[in-house]
Amino acid sequence: MTGELVNYNSLGVSSMADELRVVTSEDQLREIVVRTTSTNVPLTVLGGGTNVVLRKHLRGLVVVLGLKGIRSLPEGVEVVRLTAAAGENWHHLVRYSLGRGWYGLENLALIPGTVGAAPIQNIGAYGVELAERFVSLRAMDRRDGSIREFDRASCQFAYRDSLFKPKEHSPENSADVDRYIILDVTLLLSRQPRPILGYPEVKRELMNLGVTQPTPTQVAEAVIRIRRRKLPDPANCGNVGSFFKNPLVDEMFARNLLSRESELRTYPAERRMVKLSAAQLIDLCGFKGERRGRVGVWRRQPLVFVNLGLATGEDFLSLAEEVQQKVFARYEVTLQIEPRVLGEP
Repeated sequence: MTGELVNYNSLGVSSMADELRVVTSEDQLREIVVRTTSTNVPLTVLGGGTNVVLRKHLRGLVVVLGLKGIRSLPEGVEVVRLTAAAGENWHHLVRYSLGRGWYGLENLALIPGTVGAAPIQNIGAYGVELAERFVSLRAMDRRDGSIREFDRASCQFAYRDSLFKPKEHSPENSADVDRYIILDVTLLLSRQPRPILGYPEVKRELMNLGVTQPTPTQVAEAVIRIRRRKLPDPANCGNVGSFFKNPLVDEMFARNLLSRESELRTYPAERRMVKLSAAQLIDLCGFKGERRGRVGVWRRQPLVFVNLGLATGEDFLSLAEEVQQKVFARYEVTLQIEPRVLGEP
C-alpha cells in the first residue's frame, strides 16, 4: 500500500512511498530486509525524519523504525553503560539519563531526531560530540538480516560524519553506507558531574539564569533555552535544523581569506584545518530572513531553512543551491548540505 510521508519528516514536505511500514521489532525488520533483498525491492529506512530532504517519490518500501527500549548496566561507582533502541527519541534519552544522575549528554539536549540517527552524523553541540560518549552500536546487515556490532573505531567518526553517512561526491561509498540499519546504541556516562562550559553562549545563558556553579541539569536547561530561542519548533514550522555543515578549510586558505574578509570567525579543527561559520557566511551574503516562495531562511538563524506552507523537497534544494552559489562566488567556500536527500523528483 502506498504511503504519504508528510508526517514522517520534520520539513513537513509531501512525499509518496510505494509502500510504507512502521516496524516495532527486530524480527519484523529482518523479515522485511530478507524479502526486499530477495526481490530487489528498494528499501529506505527512516527514523525521526529530522535530517532528510524528501523528494516527491520514494521507490520501493519505506520503513519507519519504531524500535523502543532503554537499559543500563552499572560499571563501578563512576560510570554506567546506557543502551537505547534506535527508535527512542534522542532528547527523551538525555532527560532520562539526567533524571537518574548519569551525566555527559547535557550539551546535546533538544537535538531533534532518534537515537538511531545520532551516530550517522555524529551529532554534536556546544563542545560535545556523540563520539566522545559512544561505546558501540548494533546494526542489521541489509544483505542477509544478520546483526553486527560496531565499536567506536569501526564507526569512523568525524565532524558530522561516520561510516554510515554517504560521503560528498563519493557514490562508490553509498553501497556500503546503506548496508547497515542501526538497531541500538550504547553510551558510557559518568556518575560524577563534569560540566562542559567551553562555549561562551552557554556561559552567558547560565549567568542570565543566575547560575555560577552549574549542575549538568542546569547546563541542559541553558542549552534548551538557547536552542528554543534560535531555532523554530519543527512541530510548528517545518525544518531540519542546520541545513549546511560548517565548512572546513586548510590553514593557508583561511589566512588568505581572513586577509580580505577580516570579520569572519574561525575555529581550530583537527589535522591543521580551520572551521568557518556557515551561518555567518550565509548571513553576510544577505540571506537571513529571505523568502523564496514556499520556503525561507529563518530570521534568527540563517543556517535554518523553514517551510512556509506546502513546500516541496525541491523548493528547499533550490534555495540551498542559490545559497551555495552566492557563498562560493564571494568566499570561494563550498557549503555542503547536512541532511540527506532521498527519493526522486
